[in-house]
Amino acid sequence: MPQLKPKTLYVTLSLLMIGLVILVYGALMLHERSRSDALMLQQAGAAAKRIGREAAATVESELRPARVSVALLAASGLAGARSEAERLAALPQLAAALRSNHSVSAVYVGTAKGSFLLLRSLTSAAARSRMGAPGDAHYGLQSVDRDTGTARGSYRFLDADLRELQRVDRPDYDFDPRTRPWYELARRAGDGKSVQSEPYVFFTTGEPGVTLAEARGDVVVGADVSLQALGVMLSRPQISASAELMIATAQGELVAQARRREVASAGARSLPKVTEAATPVMRDLWSRLDAERRLAPVQDVAGREWVAHALPLATGEASPPLTLLMAAPREELQAFQIESRRHGFYISLGLMLLLLPVVHLLADRVSRPLRHLARQAEAIRHFEFDWPDPKRSLIREVDRLALAMTAMKHSLRRFLDISGALSAERDFDTLLDRILSETIAVAGASGGAVHLLTPDGGELRPVATRLLGEATPGAGRTWDLRDTDSVAAPVRAVQADATIETDLRWDDPRHLQAYETLFVRLSAARMRLLSLPLKNRQDETIGTLTLSFPLPASGPTEPLGAARVAFVRALSGTAALAIDNHLLLNARKALLESFIQLVAGAIDAKSPYTGGHCQRVPELARLLAQAACDATEGPFAGFTMTPDEWEALHIAAWLHDCGKVTTPEFVVDKATKLETLYNRVHEIRTRFEVLKRDVLIERLQARLGADGAAHAQAEAQPALAGLDADFAFVARCNQGGEYLSPEDQARLRQIGARTWRRTLDDSLGLSADEARRLQRPRPALPALERLLSDRPEHLIPRPAEDRLPRDNRWGIRLPQPEHLYHRGELHNLLVSRGTLSDEERYKINEHIVQTLKMLSELPFPRHLRQVPEIAAGHHERMDGRGYPRGLTGEQMSVQARMMAIADVFEALTADDRPYKPGKPLSEALTILQRMAAEGHLDPDLHALFLRSGACLAYARRFMPAAQIDVQDVTAYLS
Repeated sequence: MPQLKPKTLYVTLSLLMIGLVILVYGALMLHERSRSDALMLQQAGAAAKRIGREAAATVESELRPARVSVALLAASGLAGARSEAERLAALPQLAAALRSNHSVSAVYVGTAKGSFLLLRSLTSAAARSRMGAPGDAHYGLQSVDRDTGTARGSYRFLDADLRELQRVDRPDYDFDPRTRPWYELARRAGDGKSVQSEPYVFFTTGEPGVTLAEARGDVVVGADVSLQALGVMLSRPQISASAELMIATAQGELVAQARRREVASAGARSLPKVTEAATPVMRDLWSRLDAERRLAPVQDVAGREWVAHALPLATGEASPPLTLLMAAPREELQAFQIESRRHGFYISLGLMLLLLPVVHLLADRVSRPLRHLARQAEAIRHFEFDWPDPKRSLIREVDRLALAMTAMKHSLRRFLDISGALSAERDFDTLLDRILSETIAVAGASGGAVHLLTPDGGELRPVATRLLGEATPGAGRTWDLRDTDSVAAPVRAVQADATIETDLRWDDPRHLQAYETLFVRLSAARMRLLSLPLKNRQDETIGTLTLSFPLPASGPTEPLGAARVAFVRALSGTAALAIDNHLLLNARKALLESFIQLVAGAIDAKSPYTGGHCQRVPELARLLAQAACDATEGPFAGFTMTPDEWEALHIAAWLHDCGKVTTPEFVVDKATKLETLYNRVHEIRTRFEVLKRDVLIERLQARLGADGAAHAQAEAQPALAGLDADFAFVARCNQGGEYLSPEDQARLRQIGARTWRRTLDDSLGLSADEARRLQRPRPALPALERLLSDRPEHLIPRPAEDRLPRDNRWGIRLPQPEHLYHRGELHNLLVSRGTLSDEERYKINEHIVQTLKMLSELPFPRHLRQVPEIAAGHHERMDGRGYPRGLTGEQMSVQARMMAIADVFEALTADDRPYKPGKPLSEALTILQRMAAEGHLDPDLHALFLRSGACLAYARRFMPAAQIDVQDVTAYLS
């Protein structure tokens, strides 16, 4: 679901206010519309009822006189007439009935024999025309005489005085009243009871109407009452201009319709159907009437809403009711209301537009402080606290929010400042005092103390104390946690593992005994102590933080307050983490220091001849670095070292030879050229002894007997003396004390070329490794062997994993011999200087390669990342010809160049080497001077080393007095 973009408070308030105005207006409009709809329906219903009453009254006004006339005629002599002449005698009464009621179009009488007499009023030319009457005819008399058994029909036309103007015999006119519904109704009703027929179309006039009839004896008197007045009444303006009204029978026959007086034509046999003659609206609405002739008040016809009503219309006691159907367009009925709503909308819109500036001002006035608070909250979220404090607001909730935001900002800023200060503090004692002073200031306390648990967890020892704004070192007291009855707040906090708030009184002996000094210093008779346990990351208690608050000497006291205690608790948590961090850091530094000294001690223990080297070089490097920092002139006048750099130099000095753990002891301690795991010169001595025995035996065999043996002994003396001299020469060459000249080398080869006879198999008793290196096939025994030989089995191949590629990731460029070791006798004896062959010298020098590789793999923190470079750089030269990486002086750090001088000077002056004695100070300084001049050592550091006094300070501390033969070392400046 997509996230909606939040709106500003100003927009929200503006939309809210405008929305409320629209909502109120909408609610009022809906209410008004509902009321107008109800009123419209009420008015329409009232109008329908009114029209119904008018229609009923109209019908009744038409029928009542006619009903009286019919009753009078029936009660007159007309009822006893037995012939047409007698019936004609009653014409004045019939004419009087017509004149008394204009809605009566005709009065007539029918007999049981079928005779019929009808008098019709011809008041209009249309009526005269329909009957074919002369122009001055006022009445038309229709008669059918069946008294004699033969039907004789005629039309007579009379003037106003009932004088006959014209008579027309109509043999075709054979109307029989006995077949008409009105006759049957009257006969069934009985004598003296008036009946009314259902509406129908008068045959002669084509008008809709009803017949009133009353029977007396064999005669039925009737009158045709026209309902044309209903159409006239409906056509009068009733409801609206487009309103439609209709009266119909229950069978759906149209009786009357608004704006249409004639619903049927003359000669029509029946009333027209609603479905045929009514308007489309009336037809549609008529079809929607239910079984009880009811209709919903609002109907949609052809996309237009009509308000409709259907009402029953009673026209007499015995006649079925008619149905009045009324419909008017809704917009016409509600024209006034719609116009009122339109005017109301325009007025509301105008008011809303006029209110927009007011809404803007109010929304801006309300939202401005909240916008400022929102910006403050956003700034606080980004830890920006430089914004000015928000202004007070007239709105209470906003004002309280502003005050809370200000308090939160200052508390958070102070908390972060304190946390940052605690995190940045490097000195542990300063950290503890800073924790205590900040907590005292925040809590408003008079003093406090920080206690830490002893390693055994049995005591709480004070590590920082403050009172009245001043640090009071040594003023705290150690508390025994095994004292279960102690009143000391720190002890109770540790035992309860919770925050303890304790009130102390001067007059309580136990309180006074425990805190007498505090009572005296505060000059208080009562005080409150708040003590909190300090927890590390493992939720273990490592100590306590205790604050003191003086109290009035008497009277009730209030608690410190949950907010203050909560803030102190939060601050104590940060303080506990800072303390725990320092404790962990110190523990890890101690562990690292112990590990470093363990490695250095292992290297020194591995070879007793370098016993103090790894311990003396760090001291010498420290002296030289301190001299550089103390220099006030020269190249190192501005040189300084941070605590991190001091630590890096210290670690690098102790680990500068850590790679020697990979160097075999027999190489590190090699005292003679032929020494490997043991001194092989003894083997050669044995071989010489064999040669001497062979010479003697040969001579003794040549001359048998004692005399011959003695003579042979004498003769062998020169040869034996030569062998002794050769062995002495070989032994002297094995020592490696002097330079081996080419002549000596030629003599060694000459001596080695001599042969001796081997009779034993030299492949017996070998290890698997030696057997693999032994050359095959072996010569047959006895075999001649060279006195000094370089045999194939003397070559130890270098493993593939030990080979360094040229583009190795450490940048090591130290040339690597092809073989791991070459143990050939001549090869080792022919070494021109010292005792080490090229392979063994590489193995010795390889310790610096291993140092660099080993230290590069250690995950040193950022401030110690120089350790590998410093430790592995003490065999580099200023001219770039050193190893392992061939760096120049510019590519090396100052500390690495210091290490080179420290390593060389310690090696020259050490008197615990098996292969050489320690050199006197003068000789060592001479060599150092030459190395500085030749580009081996940094001349500036060499000069600093001599001028600063670091050289003599080291000599007096670590060199025997006999070796210190120089007092003015500056004479050896390069």
